[in-house]
Amino acid sequence: MLTWTKNLKGLLNLFLESSCPLCQRQTSQEFCQYCVKQLHSCHLVDTNSRWQESIPVFAWGMYSGSLKRAIAAMKYENHPQIARPLGQWLGEAWLNSPQRNQRLIVVPIPLHSSKQKKRGYNQAALIAESFCQTTGLKLKQNGLARVRDTEAQFGLSALEREKNLAEAFALGKQFSHYRPNLPVLLIDDIYTTGATAKSAVQVLHQCGIAVEGLAALATAVKER
Repeated sequence: MLTWTKNLKGLLNLFLESSCPLCQRQTSQEFCQYCVKQLHSCHLVDTNSRWQESIPVFAWGMYSGSLKRAIAAMKYENHPQIARPLGQWLGEAWLNSPQRNQRLIVVPIPLHSSKQKKRGYNQAALIAESFCQTTGLKLKQNGLARVRDTEAQFGLSALEREKNLAEAFALGKQFSHYRPNLPVLLIDDIYTTGATAKSAVQVLHQCGIAVEGLAALATAVKER
């Protein structure tokens, strides 16, 4: 009986396993153990290295290697499930950070409706959902809205990025009639020049909403 049960569990695990989106090895999790190890090698030693800047930035990892590959797979290869462990790791790092504030409202950087319809999901919102499940922070998925469909930021200079994102955001339906009395923590997948964060923060500040900073899964800016 025990042997039969063991064999049944083995068959079930075989059927439940899928391919790791990064290396195609069989796994019952979002990533195989090999890729988990590679992803954690991208984890920053100091996640708070940019927290004292005009817009405080908290970043889990460096935008390179396996982490860069994972984000690309999540965004462009239809692997939304990748957001769950990535958001969890970001949340765990936040809980272990000395500057953590547990009286915050989490708001993901939104996609324009046309882009989200094409992709099927907003990766920042999925990361934020997992982040909040880990940290216990309150999530407002529609605190911000993207009201202008901007061109892709890749390949643009810092100045071009700022112009591209000018007036790209507005208050979302969850904040349009109700202003939160707690600071907002923005969530995004990648932090590069800060143009996206700056544009989003500007909208919130103009409406009298305080911003704690931005928590990003990855940063393209090297540690100091």
